[in-house]
Amino acid sequence: MLRPAALRAVALAALAVALLAAPAGAQTTGPGTGGSQTTGTQTTGLGGSLPTAASQAAGSQTSATSTTETDPNAAVPVPQMDTAPAGRRLTGFDVQRIAQRNPVYRRTHAKHPGSFPNVYTKGPGRWQVSLFSKAKKPKELAQLYVDDASGAVTEAWTGFQVAWTMARGYPGAFGRKVNAPWVWIPLTVLFIAPFFDFRRPFKLLHLDLLALAAFGVSVAFFNDAQIGVSVPIVYPLLAYLLGRALWIGLRREARPRAPLKLLVPIPVLAIGLVFLLGFRIGLNVLSSNVIDVGYAGVIGADRIADGQDIYGNFPKDNEHGDTYGPVNYVAYVPFEQAMPWSGRWDDLPAAHGASIAFDIACVLLVFLVGRRVRGPDLGIMLAYAWAAFPLTLYAMNCNVNDALVGALVLAGLLATSAPVRRGALVALAGMTKFAPLALGPLYITSSRPRVRFAVGMALVLAVAFAFVVAYGDPRTFYDRTLGFQTGRGSPFSIWGLRDWTTAQAVVQVAAVLLAVGVAFVPRRRDLVGLAALTAAVLIALQLGITHWFYLYIVWFYGPLMVALLGVHGSSTWSIESARNGFEARMTTPLSHGSSADVSKRTDIWVRSDSIA
Repeated sequence: MLRPAALRAVALAALAVALLAAPAGAQTTGPGTGGSQTTGTQTTGLGGSLPTAASQAAGSQTSATSTTETDPNAAVPVPQMDTAPAGRRLTGFDVQRIAQRNPVYRRTHAKHPGSFPNVYTKGPGRWQVSLFSKAKKPKELAQLYVDDASGAVTEAWTGFQVAWTMARGYPGAFGRKVNAPWVWIPLTVLFIAPFFDFRRPFKLLHLDLLALAAFGVSVAFFNDAQIGVSVPIVYPLLAYLLGRALWIGLRREARPRAPLKLLVPIPVLAIGLVFLLGFRIGLNVLSSNVIDVGYAGVIGADRIADGQDIYGNFPKDNEHGDTYGPVNYVAYVPFEQAMPWSGRWDDLPAAHGASIAFDIACVLLVFLVGRRVRGPDLGIMLAYAWAAFPLTLYAMNCNVNDALVGALVLAGLLATSAPVRRGALVALAGMTKFAPLALGPLYITSSRPRVRFAVGMALVLAVAFAFVVAYGDPRTFYDRTLGFQTGRGSPFSIWGLRDWTTAQAVVQVAAVLLAVGVAFVPRRRDLVGLAALTAAVLIALQLGITHWFYLYIVWFYGPLMVALLGVHGSSTWSIESARNGFEARMTTPLSHGSSADVSKRTDIWVRSDSIA
């Protein structure tokens, strides 16, 4: 049932104004394992991050595999097993016998007595055979694909790879060509090389950059369907980065460190940044894909434009795409209106446009934060580090909404002198994906006066709630978002992969305590310290979630790099850029026109106790 149009218009306008005005104002000036087997060639893939409906049996033999009108490769039950469907060579019984000879099928059937097969057509020239358990609510135990022309089993899956197609390692299913070695490896070299100091090879910064680059090793195993290897690799890396962020954020240094020794001059980095941005945009246009996350944004934007409910009103081919906050869907509205949705999961140009815009916003905002901390040199370093990091391109070329979260977090970090705006930005990030709401305690204690931060955050949350009421209802909103996210399982965390529920609960409690605790413990009170603890809170939360994926790295990557590079001095510091730090060493005489010797000294320290 549609809500009154006037209420929807007001709610949409208010949320859009908050989304557009807050970041603009923030830009201030200043210096496979799992028992699976595959054979043949995997020719299709689903870029979604949710389990397939085929694994969710619900009381009948055919209810485990869903069909949709919009998916040409949907599994369709075979009505007559002894007759070949039109345009096919094999009958249902032929396909069933072929599958039953497969070693994966035989092992699974022997392990589960009473299990039974169902046969489906699966797009042009392909069949699917699903093996179900004998139970009141059958569970899909194995899934095999059979080629109609050759009669060969092309894929055979068991375990969590039955339900999760994203765990099958389909080539290019996430980001297309960004996964190619000729793209990923050179980007990794470009990411590390400018910051590598060959005279001091054991600098801690080198280890920081290698830890970030090592996520690419996990991606490689993920692309090879070795989830049992790819998932465990992530956690030592996240834990290390959490420790580094806490070390920087909680440790007050008496004097800033020496300037970074770059391998190339800053102008060369600036030129490289321009070429990298062009390459990223070109690759997105020519060889990227839209997974279910970006598709969800386009659907939600279309629902808003048509005055329809969002939550509980998504199509079957992206049934759980309504799991995000309302700000996410509002952000996609201008792109969907400029490049309207066709009603199908096609190339979705609106999602491409949104992803490119979110990424460019992150580049601009991380530059502005760097300029505020140490001047334009650091801004260029940080913008380059964003553009050269393979995982930011990975998120961009999956055409998802995660860079929107990263942009809003960076904008909140930048709004040092506007507590109302900062509160609004934290709320906007939290109403996109809910994790950034945990930054509230840290940011309110870093803002003066604190009540203004609370007012800004409360206003945006109130508008978001009104939007939810206008485009749905609170109960459905909770069930489709937090209720769904907290209730689903996933093999893409160590907790879901190993079923370590008790350990996960401990980590989650520790993350909450950390998010609150960093607001009250003695800490570094400049923008670098705030960036470090921002990254720490977000990393801690990600360590405990059930469904983790590489796309989430862009939430904390910007603040983390501000901390890792910002702790070093700069040869271009000024009094203006020093006012947000503890001390800054002047590198030019105080007055060129004075004859006094003291005015020509360049070793004077300017101290500032202002907080971020």
